[in-house]
Amino acid sequence: MAVDEAILESVYQGQSPPTLRLFAWKPACLSLGHAQPFAEVDTQALAQYGWDIVRRPTGGRAILHVDELTYSVIAPEHDPRVQGGVLDSYLRLSQALLEVLRLLGLDPQANEKSVEKSKKFNPVCFEIPSNYEITVNQKKLIGSAQARRKGGILQHGTLPLFGDLTRIIAALKFPDDSAKSRAKSRLLEHATTVELILGKRIKWQEASDAFQHAFAETLNLNFEQGELSQKERLCAEKLVENKYAHSEWTERI
Repeated sequence: MAVDEAILESVYQGQSPPTLRLFAWKPACLSLGHAQPFAEVDTQALAQYGWDIVRRPTGGRAILHVDELTYSVIAPEHDPRVQGGVLDSYLRLSQALLEVLRLLGLDPQANEKSVEKSKKFNPVCFEIPSNYEITVNQKKLIGSAQARRKGGILQHGTLPLFGDLTRIIAALKFPDDSAKSRAKSRLLEHATTVELILGKRIKWQEASDAFQHAFAETLNLNFEQGELSQKERLCAEKLVENKYAHSEWTERI
């Protein structure tokens, strides 16, 4: 998360080009949405499983980052691919996300209908598709969120490749075992993984190649592979030290 924010700062200052970043997490990590209450986290369970925790700069609900590909798109707000409001830019970027899944052999759809927010206790991000999030067989597959700062836009999201989606339930607090059981059932009813759809496991690199190809072709981009600049690296290190590794940020709500 610190790296994403460091690139965002560099991009809106005009010191770095628009960036597509693809990464994975080690160890597994629970990420909270920007405004999600820390009280929803079962910290004892996190310690038991050896999972990390971080608060994202973007909104939404909790995600357990494991067995997945995470992407981030970082661009200045005047870039035509992200211009306009949040839903405008979601719509353009979703075309590339749809093509990613087609390249992997899936038949995806972009959820373009407004979804009424559940009034029930719902700390899990992947239970309910939002506008322009990507579904397959009416189950959520790619979840995304945005943050906008000054002149820059950060959108990041996750593509679950394989594994048990219900593992996240162990990291969150529920009123009782019955509520926890219902949450597991709802999650499996509304979300899926690439493996569950295809009946086979694909490698992270195959998914990464699909992202690069789909974004280049759909959004008319010419990618250049690169490393973090010295400024971005130093900025990320400071953000870890002063923000993302600090309880004042992670537990602020």
